[in-house]
Formats: sequence, C-alpha cells, structure tokens
Amino acid sequence: MMAEDSESAASQQSLELDDQDTCGIDGDNEEENEHMQGSPGGELGAKRKKKKQKRKKEKPSSGGTKSDSASDSQEIKNPGLPIQKLQDIQRAMELLSCQGPAKSIDEAAKHKYQFWDTQPVPKLNEVVTSYGPIEADKENIRQEPYSLPQGFMWDTLDLSNADVLKELYTLLNENYVEDDDNMFRFDYSPNFLKWALRPPGWLPQWHCGVRVSSNKKLVGFISAIPADIRIYDTIKRMVEINFLCVHKKLRSKRVAPVLIREITRRVNLEGIFQAVYTAGVVLPKPVSTCRYWHRSLNPRKLVEVKFSHLSRNMTLQRTMKLYRLPDSIKTPGLRLMERRDIRQVKELLHEYLRRFQLAPSMGEEEVAHWFLPQENIIDTYVVEGSGGVLTDLASFYTLPSTVMHHPLHRSLKAAYSFYNVHTQTPLLDLMNDALILAKLKGFDVFNALDLMENKAFLEKLKFGIGDGNLQYYLYNWKCPSMDPDKLQLRSASSFSSSSSSCYTSTHTHATVVSDLRNTLPGHAGHPSRHLEKYSIESNLVVIGGFIQNWCHQELSLCARR
Repeated sequence: MMAEDSESAASQQSLELDDQDTCGIDGDNEEENEHMQGSPGGELGAKRKKKKQKRKKEKPSSGGTKSDSASDSQEIKNPGLPIQKLQDIQRAMELLSCQGPAKSIDEAAKHKYQFWDTQPVPKLNEVVTSYGPIEADKENIRQEPYSLPQGFMWDTLDLSNADVLKELYTLLNENYVEDDDNMFRFDYSPNFLKWALRPPGWLPQWHCGVRVSSNKKLVGFISAIPADIRIYDTIKRMVEINFLCVHKKLRSKRVAPVLIREITRRVNLEGIFQAVYTAGVVLPKPVSTCRYWHRSLNPRKLVEVKFSHLSRNMTLQRTMKLYRLPDSIKTPGLRLMERRDIRQVKELLHEYLRRFQLAPSMGEEEVAHWFLPQENIIDTYVVEGSGGVLTDLASFYTLPSTVMHHPLHRSLKAAYSFYNVHTQTPLLDLMNDALILAKLKGFDVFNALDLMENKAFLEKLKFGIGDGNLQYYLYNWKCPSMDPDKLQLRSASSFSSSSSSCYTSTHTHATVVSDLRNTLPGHAGHPSRHLEKYSIESNLVVIGGFIQNWCHQELSLCARR
C-alpha cells in the first residue's frame, strides 16, 4: 500500500507521542484509539484533561442548561444511583461503540479514517463502476526518506546476511502475532521469510527496517515485492505490501504511518504506483472479502494444547473418528512437482486463472519460485496424465506456531491452501488427497479461504467456517468489487494476514461439534491478533464484554431502585 507523498510536517505530526500502546498497519487505528479510554495518560492526556477542566469552568453555573436539567432529572429518578455512576456507564457504552478496528462494513462506516482519507483509495460508501488509477503517476517524487523520531534510523535489511535475517526473524516472532493468553506464537522461519520476501524482481531497498540509533537494535520493518496482477482485463505491475511490524515498546511512537509512507516513496521511485494488500480488518475500501475455513487433521493435539475443546456432546474418540482420513491417496498420477514441470505448471495456471477477475500473471521464474517444493515452506503436487501431460495441481504452504508453556507439545503445524487447479480430477478428490498428504506430513490443521472454487469442497471435506475474514485491497486503483469466487490471488501479501485473520476469537471458546458446518469455528485456532497488530484490539473485545455485562447489571439495579 503506497501512501501519498505528503508534507513532512504531516509526517512529523504523525510521530507525536501517543497515549496508547498500539500500532496499526492501516495508519488510522492509532488516531482512533486515542479516544478509546476514558482517562488518557501521559503529557498528552494531561493536556486534554486541563482543556476539559477549563471548558467546565467556563460554563455558566446558573441558568440551568439542558444537560444540567437532564442530570437533575436522572438524579431525581434514580436517587440511589449517583450521577457519577451513570456517567461511568455512559463512557463505558461509548467505549463499546468504538472498540478496536472495524470487522465489517457497518462497523467501518462509524469509523473516521484520518490516514486513509488522504490516500488514493475508494471511500467506503462509494459505488465504483469505473476502472483505472485514482491518481496519475507522479513525476516529482520525494528523494529524502521521511523523518523518524529522534533516536531512530532507517536501515535497508540485507536478507542474504544470516545475522540480519535472524534479527528480522526475532523481531517478527516476538512482536508480530501472538495470542492474548500467550499460549501460541507464529513462527516464521528464516527460510520462509526468504521465500516470501525475495521472489523474482525483489529489490533490497524494499526491505525497509528501523533501528535504534544507539545500539542498532531492529525495532521496525515493512516490505514490498513486485507482482503482475490482472484486475478484470488489465494487467498491472504492482507491489504486494507485507510484514509491517513495530516493536511492542515502540508502538506509542506512531511509526507505522511513517513506515507506510516510506515504503510508498521507495516504490514510487521505481515507477510503480499501485499496490495490493490484505487485512483482517475493514479499511477503505475492500475489493473483495473472503472467509477462512479450518479442517482439523490432528484433533487430539488440538484439544490437548487448547487450540480447541470438545463440546458436551462429543468425546475425543468420536471427534477423532469424525476427522479420520484414509492412509493413502486415490488420484492416479499425483506426485510432487519437479523442476521439469515448471513450463507445464505455468501454462496450467495461466489457463485456469483466466476464469477469475483478480489473479496474478506469472512467468516461469515466478512459478519456479512460488511452487517448487521446499521442505517446511511450500508443497506442490501435480497430476500427471497419459503422455506426461499435467492436468491438475494442489499446493499449500507451511506456517507453524510455537506452543507456549505446554509440558508435551512445542509446535503446532498449520497448512494453508495456496493455489489449486483442476481440469481432469474432480476438485473434491484433489483436495481430499491434499488433506491426506498434509496429514501424512505431520500437519495438525489445514486452512483455506472461500475464494475461487473452494466452496465446492469446504463443507463436504469437513472444514468448519471461521469467523475471521480476509479483505483484499487495491491501492490507487479502482474497480467494481467482486465476489470471493471470482478471486484467485493467494499472494505473499496474505502470508501474514492468513496467520492472523483466520482466527479472530480466543481459543478457549472453540468447540468441536458434530455439525460439519461448525466443525472448527473461527474461534478454534491460533487466537492471534490481526495483521495490523493492534495490540489492544483483542483485549478490548474481552474488556468490552466485561463492560457490557457491568453496564447491564448497573442498569438493572437502577431499574429496581
């Protein structure tokens, strides 16, 4: 996502110290969260308090304003409930109305997007019927990097350096995605990061880091990779934005918007002015929205690590029987992809992807990079028919999680459906074999989006619908929105989103039930935060529930009185 080349003054303003320990990839939630708590802390909060107190003193003490009358009325009606208590309840309900980033269009309509309102993206309420760029390509592009807070410096990361790669690995694993109860932590391996961040055409300056000036500690990162994307009938050179991460202790510094602006500037310098990105929250404006589905492969382990738990009507044995898979595949000619298959796989993908309205356009180099099998990174299987002709393809990538504080299990291995093509083999059979192969390789759960033709097999193969959505966005390009079955873009920009969006609720609410439509609900899984890394988002969901219950209790007491 490439931010507008705004004035440096605006950039500096975005770096002002915030009173919330949050950071958002969308560049907006930091501003919104300033209004989430009733008692802001720090110097900025103190200034706000003083302003409020000053305004209160300036109000006339007599004359009986409307609000005064309302307050008096409340006190008369509820003599047992102090006005302060009512004000606390009101503030709590206001908190509920704006807690966290929006998960739906309706919620998003109530938000103010101060950052995105300045960007070349469609408005949420805009009905788009035309196609093309929102802004013309720029000729005058800022040459100097944007300013960082004092004590921090930009650094271009050399991922061919093992020490630098380990630094990035550590930053992401310790600060990127973690569940609220500190039970699971996503584990992006160094080799996975190289695969995701160094495809054909990658540029070192698009691996943009932020370090502490004094000790050179890596505390922030954002990346871009090139991709040719077909939107309806237009193929456009774009970048995919991924892995925006800010150290937990730096999230009050408002670095995220500057990271976005800086990667935008660097991409613009290469003559690219469009981007594609994904997010687990709603921003202006999704071009499509997909839903995650989950298929249990190792239910015993998932229950043992509290990834999910049994319902009252299910025993562990019945659950294991429900999810049992055959020991061998049944599709003749199904085998691992080899280097000699690159040309045929490219042609197979090219022909199949023409059916969709948003899809990549890949050459042989891209196919080789993204699809050639690599252990613990990407698995690709092809079906070889008579005469050596490839007719079908199934692929999934690996993203494990570290299991924290468990006496027996150390890791949870998840497979994510990548690209699947069927021309001769029924899709149901192809994906059932993919599940078998994933199970044989030791995966514990298999995740898939409901894009392209996936809805044809999800319920039949005992996937459970999740409550986590993945929104797809285009930057500086407008086109009519599209249904998930018209979308086939499983790009690098969704590697991080997949790890967070597919599980949005806390794992302790997970339930395995016999109804196949609710086999593994979205709660069941890694209870992680969204790609945007709002560190208080999930806490607000919990706090919000508490406040709501408390409000109801207080209002009930009020009614009794």
